[in-house]
Amino acid sequence: MLPKTIAATTLLSGLSPLVSAALYESVVQTKYGAVQGYPAFNKTSTGNLTNWKDITVWKGIPFAATTGGENRWRAPQPASSWNSTLDAKTWGPVCPSATSGNNDYTIDEDCLNLNIWSPASSSDAKLPVVMWSYPALSTAADALFDGGGMADQGIVFVNYNYRTGSFGWLATPELTEEFQNGHNSSGNWGMLDQFAALKWIKANIADFGGDPDHITVMGQSAGSAATQHILNSELTKGLIVGAIIESGVRYPEDPYAMQAAEGYSTLSASYKTAKEYLASLNVSTIAEARKLPMSDLVTNFLSSAYSFSATLDDYAMPSTYWNTLKQSLAQDVPVLTGNTKDESGATYGLNITLEEYYEDLNETFTGSWVQRFLDLYPANDSLTASGAENSQWTDRSVVGTWLWSQMWNEAYESPIYNYYWDHAPPGQDQGAYHESEINYVLNNLYATDMPWTAEDYAIAKKMNSYWANFIKNGDPNGEKLVSWPAVNSSELVQHVGDGWGQIPAAPSKKVALFKSWFSTLKKY
Repeated sequence: MLPKTIAATTLLSGLSPLVSAALYESVVQTKYGAVQGYPAFNKTSTGNLTNWKDITVWKGIPFAATTGGENRWRAPQPASSWNSTLDAKTWGPVCPSATSGNNDYTIDEDCLNLNIWSPASSSDAKLPVVMWSYPALSTAADALFDGGGMADQGIVFVNYNYRTGSFGWLATPELTEEFQNGHNSSGNWGMLDQFAALKWIKANIADFGGDPDHITVMGQSAGSAATQHILNSELTKGLIVGAIIESGVRYPEDPYAMQAAEGYSTLSASYKTAKEYLASLNVSTIAEARKLPMSDLVTNFLSSAYSFSATLDDYAMPSTYWNTLKQSLAQDVPVLTGNTKDESGATYGLNITLEEYYEDLNETFTGSWVQRFLDLYPANDSLTASGAENSQWTDRSVVGTWLWSQMWNEAYESPIYNYYWDHAPPGQDQGAYHESEINYVLNNLYATDMPWTAEDYAIAKKMNSYWANFIKNGDPNGEKLVSWPAVNSSELVQHVGDGWGQIPAAPSKKVALFKSWFSTLKKY
C-alpha cells in the first residue's frame, strides 16, 4: 500500500514559516520524503496538560515495507521513498493478530508504520525520545497509548506496529535456510520489526525535533518483552540510553517467566509448533503458506491451540535471560521496572474455597515447599484463602522483579529502579489490574473514557513526572517528588499510586522463602 500523500503547496498555502511555531505549521523533510503533521489537540480535550498547543502528531509513517506476499516471514524490508508530501493525519493499517478486532482499524500486512508526538518548534530541538511498545492484542492506534501527555513534558514520543502471532513468530527449517543470516535462526520476525522501528527512529527522529542519541525504550507486558529484547540484543547495541519495563521482567528461575509475555521457545520447539500449525492449514511449504489469505493465518494467543512466541535463536535473542544477566550481555543503561498489585495470578475480588487454595498450592509446589508456603500464607476459610492466594501471587511478582534487579546490580554499573503500583482506576472492578498504570504513566487520561477524578489527575501528574524524568536523565527523581532511590541490597521498592515512597518488596521471611524456592528450579 502506498502512503497517502497531499500536495504540500496546497496544504500550506497561506502559512508563512515561523521559527518558533509548532511543527504542524510546516512540512517536515525526512530521508524518505516530506511529511505533514497536525495539531495533536484542541482545547476541549487536553486533560491536565499545559503545552498542548505546541504538540504535533504524525500518524501512519511507514518504517518498513509491507510484510505481505513474498515478505511474509521475512525480516522487515526497507520502506520505499515517496515523492509527494505524506499526509500523516490518520492511523496506518495495524498488523493481523495484534488487535482484538476493533472495526475502527484497517487490518493489513502492510502494517509496519509508526506515530510520533513532538512538542518541538524546530527540527533542531534535540529533545529526548521514548519509543513505546504495546502489549498483546493491542495496536499503536489504541487510545491508551496516546503520546500527547508525554510530549507535554518536552519528550518526543513514538509508538509503532509490529507483527505478532503466526505472522511474527513462525520458525521452520525452510525459513532458517532462507534467512541465511550466518546463524541457525528464524522465527523472530516480530522482534526484528521492533528493532527496525528503533533503527528508523535513530535515523530519522532528528527531523521531528528528537535527539537520535537519547532514545529510551519502553513497554508494558508483551511490550515490556520487546523492551527487554532490545535491551539484551547485539543487534541494537548503542541505540538506547535507558529502558522502562512495565509488568515484564521475571526472575529467570521463576517458571512463570516462561508463561508470561517474555516467554520463549527453543528453535526445535518452535519448529514443532510450526509443523503442526502448517499441517492444520493443509500446507507443507512456506511457498504454499505465503499464498494463503491473511485471514487464514490470524491467531489469538488467548484462544489459539498454537503458542507462538520468541525463539531463543542466538541471533536476535542472544542467550537465556539467566545467562544474559550473569554474563553481562545486555546494554549497560539505566532500567526502570515494576509490577501492579492485581496481575500475574493475583485477582481482585477473588473468591475461592479453602479446598481450592490447597489444590493450587499442591499444583504449584512440591514436597515440603507446600507446608513452608502455607506457614507464611495461612488460610482457614474462604475469605482468608482468597487473601492468601492473592498475596502469594503479588509477592511472587514483586519479589521476583526485585531479585532480577539484584542480578542486574551485580552485572552492570547503571542503576535500576523498582516500583509497585496499587491504584485502582475508577469505573471498573479489577483493582490495580494489568495495564492499569499506563494511563497514569503516559498522563493521557483525556484519551480514554473513564470517570476520572481529581485524585486520578493528581496521581497521573506524579507518575508521568517520574517516568519523564527517567526518560530525560536516567533517574526518576525530580523537584517536588518523593525520593525514589535506586535498587540496592535493601529489600525495598518504590510504592506508587495510593502511596509514595519506599516499602518492603515483601516481609523478609517471604523474600527468603521465594528466593530459596526459586534456587531449586530451572534457570531460564
